[in-house]
Amino acid sequence: MRSTTGSGASHWVVDGAVTVSEDTLGAMATASSASTVSTTAGPVRGVSDEGVLAFRGIPFARAGRFEAPLPPQPWEDVFDASTFGPIAPQTPGAQFVAADLPQSEDCLSLNVWTTATGGSPSGRPVLVWIHGGGFTSGSTASPLYDGAALARRGDVVIVSVNYRLGALGFLGHPDLAGPDGLCSNWGLLDNIAALRWVAANIGGFGGDADNVTIFGESAGGGLVALLCASPLASGLFHKAIVQSGAPAAIPLESAARVASDLVAAAGVADVAALRELPLDALLTAQASVIAAAGGRLAVVPVIDGLVLPEAPLAALAGGAAAGVPMLIGTNVDEWKLWAPGDPHSRDLDDDGLRKRIERVLPGHSADVAEVYRDARAARGEPTTPNELWYGVESDRIFRVPAVRVAEAQSGVAPVWMYLFGWRSPAMGGWLGACHGLEIAFVFGNQGRGVLAFFTGEGADADGLSARMADAWLAFARTGSPSTDDLPWPAFDPAARHTMVFDAKCQVEDAPREAERAFVDGLVPTGALSG
Repeated sequence: MRSTTGSGASHWVVDGAVTVSEDTLGAMATASSASTVSTTAGPVRGVSDEGVLAFRGIPFARAGRFEAPLPPQPWEDVFDASTFGPIAPQTPGAQFVAADLPQSEDCLSLNVWTTATGGSPSGRPVLVWIHGGGFTSGSTASPLYDGAALARRGDVVIVSVNYRLGALGFLGHPDLAGPDGLCSNWGLLDNIAALRWVAANIGGFGGDADNVTIFGESAGGGLVALLCASPLASGLFHKAIVQSGAPAAIPLESAARVASDLVAAAGVADVAALRELPLDALLTAQASVIAAAGGRLAVVPVIDGLVLPEAPLAALAGGAAAGVPMLIGTNVDEWKLWAPGDPHSRDLDDDGLRKRIERVLPGHSADVAEVYRDARAARGEPTTPNELWYGVESDRIFRVPAVRVAEAQSGVAPVWMYLFGWRSPAMGGWLGACHGLEIAFVFGNQGRGVLAFFTGEGADADGLSARMADAWLAFARTGSPSTDDLPWPAFDPAARHTMVFDAKCQVEDAPREAERAFVDGLVPTGALSG
């Protein structure tokens, strides 16, 4: 932190990120004395957290099973917002979930980190985080998502949202429709309700309701893209960041078949009976349906005609989020996160690779393997069968969908694309630049506590985090992630300008294009929204 002067007033540069006035620094220093904020439901009291104020577990809505969220029950006494709220019901073993937190169907709470409460002449940019977890797991309580460091670095307001998961969040069937016509997408509606809460209340936390950026990773990134495609979310945010997430959504007919499978697994008469099924029995039936699907995403958002009127890519290309700048990207080795749970992938031979590729890209196994082997060899990268398999799945499931979203949105708004290449030191480096690794670097939590084994630590890690965080903050503040330290041209489908984040960060045109282009030609567009 260093002092500067300008316009007759003293300012300070915090962590090299932004210029902060003495008034803001004073508010940060006395945060604990200004920790009560009025909301539309009642007053809340936060706690001081490393120089910022943290408000955790604020109810933003009430959840009824298979119903749209309702406004929270108002309260008169000051709400203690010092701890996270209950998390969405989910089966044990979910990644990055605090095991000691209670679960509840009424799980709709959010968390706010801010450098100072109250308004300022312009307010602070607001970033609303939507967590991942395959639509069935996760919560905002993960240490990956702690917003204190990012709020402090950028003098911004960070919000993170708990939403309903699994069948409770995304089951869809016409028989679930109520008077409002809604029959699915409960978790997506939760996020829309949270954005409405932000619009009504964030000014009291020092945020600017007219400068809201939504960002998320994995399923959370997919939900960001779906919010861009939904007319019900229009106008509730102004910029969007999609990290390693595709806008997965299935037709209502497909969702109805999943609901029928759930009815059979639960042993009840019909879909309506699921409303009264005990929670444990519902989760058990849900796990059975997911297992029968081979572990693939089974309960996902639905193209229902209301929340999502049409296929997401078509909606984006048609201008559903016209004028909304987008930052989007993926990690080089996304699929390696699941490799420890797939022990046979480690000793995969050529025949095993062929069978696996044939299963996901039928009729093209030999050609796919050849393209990946040649491209990786030209870059001096390993070409063992397991490395080829991880590359294929990383591109098929994550990178190709992300580029297609970028192409669709770039016709109606500016888009910036990234590729994250920093390798995790975990498991002797075997995880590579796996799924979810970039999150801690964006939030400034790399190398902290239990995360150090996953992210690594030291000067290079800290430098990468600073560049990424500053790019995300610049995007939230101005609509462009380009900074003086890291100029970043916008994406266009022809040149495919892409910022590669690693120990050295640089813009490359169409990186790893041979593999991406080949797989893109094999995967039907509909498969990425189904």
